[in-house]
Amino acid sequence: MATTILLSATVTPSLIHLHKPPLYSTIFSSSSSNPRIPSQLSIFHLTSPSKRSNFSRRNLVKAQSKGSNSADAPDRLISAICYFFPFFDGIQYGKYVITQFAPVQALVQPLVPAIKVFKAFPLNGFLVFLTLYFVVVRNTNFSRYVRFNTMQAIVLDVLLIFPDLLERTFNPRDGVGLDLLMSFDSTVFLYLLVCLIYGSSSCLLGQLPRLPLVAEAADRQVL
Repeated sequence: MATTILLSATVTPSLIHLHKPPLYSTIFSSSSSNPRIPSQLSIFHLTSPSKRSNFSRRNLVKAQSKGSNSADAPDRLISAICYFFPFFDGIQYGKYVITQFAPVQALVQPLVPAIKVFKAFPLNGFLVFLTLYFVVVRNTNFSRYVRFNTMQAIVLDVLLIFPDLLERTFNPRDGVGLDLLMSFDSTVFLYLLVCLIYGSSSCLLGQLPRLPLVAEAADRQVL
């Protein structure tokens, strides 16, 4: 009899230990037993921080894709065309580069008819500026993608005031001054050409170009 009692006393704790519920079942049961704390809360706490951050980023990207930063085919085309405006307005700064380098001349040659139409009337540049600013940038019916790219083209055109003022006040005929003026004009033209190629190609691909010197100013103007 004593042996039986001793065996039962030694076996019972081991059986209790074997049938002890695991930790995760205790967490779920304790959370589900309280009606004020849903069981999903325990699952969320067991999720690693990296998974939760990935989940938040996916929701953020999904929310932004439904906003006003759309880039469908019409938006891409309108945005790409806008970058021709500052290039046409500053084509005169390429008079040295175009005449000296045949590849640049071949690149600009297809645009000559459009440039002639743009330069035919002295106020064409100002009228295009007003149209782009008040009809496109200030019109919330256009997506922010279109308005931002249009504003970048406008700011780039406004910057052409500075080389124009420099040429009006400093117009050497020969010597070192002429060499400096040629280098300055060529730099301005190449910058406009790079902005045209980069901006238009990025828009056609659905990407958002950010031009140096003008992107921050365009961000502040586009609400």
